[in-house]
Amino acid sequence: MKYLLFVTSALVCASPAHAQTAPWPADPGALQLTERTPVGTEITVLATGNRLDIGKAGQPVSVIGLDEIQSIQGPDVTRVLERIPGVTLTRAGGPGGNTSLFVRGANSQQLLVLVDGLRVADVAAPGGGYDFGNLTMGGLARAELLRGSNSVVWGSEAIGGVLALTSRELHGVEATAEYGSRDSFDGQVTAGLAGDTYGVTLSGGHVRTDGVSQAAVGTERDGFRQSRANGRARWELTSGLTASLVGRYTQGTLEIDGYPAPAFTFADTPEYQKTRELAGRAGLAWTSSSFDLDAGYQVYDMRRRYYDPTISSEPTSENQGQSRRAELRGAWRAFDDLRLDFGADREWSRIDIADGRRKATLSSAHALLGWYSDTVTLAGGIRHNDHSRFGGKWTLGANASVTLAEGWRARASYGEGFKTPTLYQLFSEYGNEALQPEQSRSYDAGIEYGDRNAPLHFSATAFRRDSRDLIDYVSCFSSSSPICDDGRFGFYDNVGRARASGLEAEFGAAISNVLRARAAYTYVKTTNRTAGDFNEGNDLARRPRHALTVSADWTPALSGALTGLAIGADVRLVGDSFDNAANTTRLDGFVLGTLRASMPIGEHLEVFGRIENLTNARYNVLGGFGTPGRSAFAGLRARL
Repeated sequence: MKYLLFVTSALVCASPAHAQTAPWPADPGALQLTERTPVGTEITVLATGNRLDIGKAGQPVSVIGLDEIQSIQGPDVTRVLERIPGVTLTRAGGPGGNTSLFVRGANSQQLLVLVDGLRVADVAAPGGGYDFGNLTMGGLARAELLRGSNSVVWGSEAIGGVLALTSRELHGVEATAEYGSRDSFDGQVTAGLAGDTYGVTLSGGHVRTDGVSQAAVGTERDGFRQSRANGRARWELTSGLTASLVGRYTQGTLEIDGYPAPAFTFADTPEYQKTRELAGRAGLAWTSSSFDLDAGYQVYDMRRRYYDPTISSEPTSENQGQSRRAELRGAWRAFDDLRLDFGADREWSRIDIADGRRKATLSSAHALLGWYSDTVTLAGGIRHNDHSRFGGKWTLGANASVTLAEGWRARASYGEGFKTPTLYQLFSEYGNEALQPEQSRSYDAGIEYGDRNAPLHFSATAFRRDSRDLIDYVSCFSSSSPICDDGRFGFYDNVGRARASGLEAEFGAAISNVLRARAAYTYVKTTNRTAGDFNEGNDLARRPRHALTVSADWTPALSGALTGLAIGADVRLVGDSFDNAANTTRLDGFVLGTLRASMPIGEHLEVFGRIENLTNARYNVLGGFGTPGRSAFAGLRARL
């Protein structure tokens, strides 16, 4: 029964002078980026795979930096990502529960996620997507999201977009600890040394909480505990040649609910899961005035074990998968404004299932030619993917940006997406070896003023994405397919077409020297367009049409003991959605508010605190799963 819950959840989710933050050199493979870049020169790597002024990107890219991340507080990284337009999420219960991110209504498995340049797709999970319940904000310095299909540069999984999360490089020591509701604790220590030609940063932390009942009808709290460690290093071997190393480790335990007999309905049970994540990347980058080249090799390993103490002290089921990836990426600046971005990679993936180990390989190469002047940018590219089971596939993409007036620009893009079936979808007890890759075409056009971190920023983008050959789980109780003849309960199949269209808007302003406000709004209509399907014309499940995040930060000019006081507030509004494909079960919209504050104490200490779900709202993002009520937290940050 616990394994059934895992499958269900996965389908559902488809400073003082002594402590300084130092920039990383250009290393596109490891996404080693400057944490604080002056306004007007914000850099992105997601548009081309190499460093590019964000004002020249023809695709919508949002960047959240270190100062904003620390002002948000707490270990929950989704509270950072909800500030970006196009983003909604589901979570199976409280902190640590299976958490999925939907960008412009795309399945969560269609978002490519990179953490310090590491691709963290879980190849053992049914859909291969990343579970954000395993990720905390500890050590996070930057969040960068590109919205829209971009498989030309990033390959498989990039149908909905690309999310890059980058940790800090620190010269000094910083420690943070907070405690709050439901006996929740989060602690983090980061220490490092950095200079012009070298940098080493190590970070470790632990989070725990008694949580809430995963089953909304339950009364027993389901807790979460996780220990984490990560590190990164760089060394300039010679002028222009830099070696880098990134490592990541997490180990956690999450209490979960199941389907106890005799009712077999979702309720309190003593079951739990243990998760171990291990990843590393080594890279070598060459940078010159006209040519950049980066080579890297990474390993990502994820293991989940499920336990039911009423049956055995041993795991009742286990999922383990590993991917290894070799990549080469570069940029050639032929003339001042003409540039060629290119790359090639090969990925080996495997999973261990009941009847043995299954493997696949994916090889790719791409080229993107662009003209990047101060007033006009034009870029177009092509990628070829060669999968060991599906053969070759070409994808195309193009984008443009035009400066209309000082600070104003218009942009537009077209991108094709391509995602191969996961090994689980092919070979598990629910597998189907006849599956074909999912594909998409994405269009958007927008206008913007300034960048997100400028004193004044505005952007509006209209978008549409058409997807076909979508993979979904099909119950044998509702299908007469011959694949059910072996007595299985269900299987994966290419069952659908869908369209997502809508509008994103973002606004930010420094209203005065002491007050800044931001707002991010998304309207998205997702429609099942599968001809003849029983649910044709229905909204896709758990995709609210409206989502809005508004935040304000006030730093009054006070003196004495209150010098440096900062007060902030966030409001998140989410509209109604449906919990099922048939659109028969509605999830009501909700409003959540957070109040937060921080204040330095002397040169090296800072106290902070917040109240989440200020009005104690009762809400659901996933039918049948519990959510936290009003919660209060307080903490201390020390810098040396």
